[in-house]
Amino acid sequence: MAVKPIRVTVTGAAGNISYALLFRLASGHVLGTDQPIELNLLEIPQAMGNLEGVAMELTDCAFPLLQSINITDQTGNAFQDTSVAFLVGSRPRSAGMERKDLLEANAQIFRQQGRIINEHASRDVKVLVVGNPANTNALIACKNAPDLKATQFSAMTMLDHNRALAKLASHLSVPVHQLKHMIIWGNHSSTQYPDISHCQVGDEPALSKVSEQWLSERFMPVCQKRGAAVIQMRGASSAASAAHAALEHMRYWVCGTPEDDWVSMAVLSDGSYGIDGEVFYSFPVTCKNGEYSIVKNLSVNDFSRNYMDQTYKELMEEREAVKSLF
Repeated sequence: MAVKPIRVTVTGAAGNISYALLFRLASGHVLGTDQPIELNLLEIPQAMGNLEGVAMELTDCAFPLLQSINITDQTGNAFQDTSVAFLVGSRPRSAGMERKDLLEANAQIFRQQGRIINEHASRDVKVLVVGNPANTNALIACKNAPDLKATQFSAMTMLDHNRALAKLASHLSVPVHQLKHMIIWGNHSSTQYPDISHCQVGDEPALSKVSEQWLSERFMPVCQKRGAAVIQMRGASSAASAAHAALEHMRYWVCGTPEDDWVSMAVLSDGSYGIDGEVFYSFPVTCKNGEYSIVKNLSVNDFSRNYMDQTYKELMEEREAVKSLF
């Protein structure tokens, strides 16, 4: 029996992140090697020529699973019957740009997209917000889609999760696959808290292998400011690594996480760990049967609590700044 195609929407589809994402998506890397897909690609009118070129390249790859490509600058058309949405398109962060400036520039985009998703998307749609500030953009989109469940929206902190894993693995001179139980708490910003207090290196606790000085002076600042460092070095924000993280995030959400590990996803707070305000906060989660579950009852020491509260405060401030858009 033939497998029914899944419709997948990618916004900002001619941009650098999407260019690094689309070909792996079309190859079956995310939704499965037997799952056909139909791509809806959305761009602003000025970028439609570039998007046409991207569509030509996708066609020329002759991906067996890619059933159709629809390119459009009409938001309603882009989200019609979609089951998986990558909200990548947003104004990118540039050197010297403050976070509040980014928030103001992108808030209206995600308000409109939330409303269109609510009206046109499949009732089982999964929406991943990649465009920054991702956590609060996810909140805006979610609040403007009242007919959908809040659990159908999430924001990407998998990039931060991967950066933290890579930094720790490099410091310990071990392969990344030997690490598990990394956590990113909070906001995808410089206030995020990369937490290794539950991280294991094989069967040993990671904390037993690092100094407190390295943790506070090298590990945390590097992870928190990695995005800005990439911009400084390449003159543009992270693209390939962000695309990889988005694909991993969606693959785990759809196909499930490893039994003995978890990943970091920004999801609507449910009161866990004292995060009781209505914000999209990054928690450790496991995924099964297309749904995520926050990992509960992990111990939180005073050091962690301080940083978890700082990033929560920033998210609440961002929420206050955009509440008129709900």
